[in-house]
Amino acid sequence: MGAMRRPLLALEARLLRKGVQRLVESRAECAGCGRTPLVGERVHDYGDGTMVCSLCRPARRGEPERSRLVLHSELGHAVKPLSRVSERVAA
Repeated sequence: MGAMRRPLLALEARLLRKGVQRLVESRAECAGCGRTPLVGERVHDYGDGTMVCSLCRPARRGEPERSRLVLHSELGHAVKPLSRVSERVAA
């Protein structure tokens, strides 16, 4: 007999919907073309709260307040190798 699939419970469905909605809301879009910048791409932030990608930057008037690289979401959460420490021999 095959594995039975149970329907999503109301709580599970609500949590799934909430998680997907949070991902969509937190996604940063370019104010010029509407696309999501890629990791490693340079974006430019303006004083009015808008952000544009490097492709749309020449179409904007004025200088941006700051320019930054798009970082991946796991920055700071990844496992990092530690430098090797020479072992001391107990005397």
